Amino acid sequence: MDSHGQYEQRVVWTVVGTGIGPLLLAATRDGLVNVVFHATDAARDRALERLAARLGTEPVEAPGSPLLTEAIRQVEAYFAGLRRDFELPLDWSLISGFNRRVLRELASGVPYGEVVGYGDLAGRVGRPGGAQAVGMAMGANPLPVVVPCHRVVESDGGIGGFGGGVDTKRRLLALEGVLPEPLF
Repeated sequence: MDSHGQYEQRVVWTVVGTGIGPLLLAATRDGLVNVVFHATDAARDRALERLAARLGTEPVEAPGSPLLTEAIRQVEAYFAGLRRDFELPLDWSLISGFNRRVLRELASGVPYGEVVGYGDLAGRVGRPGGAQAVGMAMGANPLPVVVPCHRVVESDGGIGGFGGGVDTKRRLLALEGVLPEPLF
């Protein structure tokens, strides 16, 4: 507790090696709060600075923390092809409003191995014609992979953009059987 009798926010993090490169996983007592692609030193340090600024506390590296144990286990199982769904508590504090509604719908309504168009997802949350707004929500997703923004594609069959890079999106879709494995 702090000097005012309030529980201080605690943020713990670790980096997990995956088939798409290192992922930073960060959690609070409310659940997984952030997943960051390509978590090499520079990207990791920038992500931790952003987390500290947004959550008001310095994240602590704690790979053995009980707050991270299940997230690590499920992420590793997903990349090993042994898990299709994530069943984790999520801390949604880094996102709000329309973006949060879109991401919650994506997490619950687009299963493993399926894709949805940006416009279709917009319609599901009551905003027909809001494909661009959905694209912005995907770009703001603090929990990629776990909240599967890689499953959102263009209505004309294009793969669309991706915060982790289009190659990473292709690899995730290939892992789920939506696309063939990249040849190189």
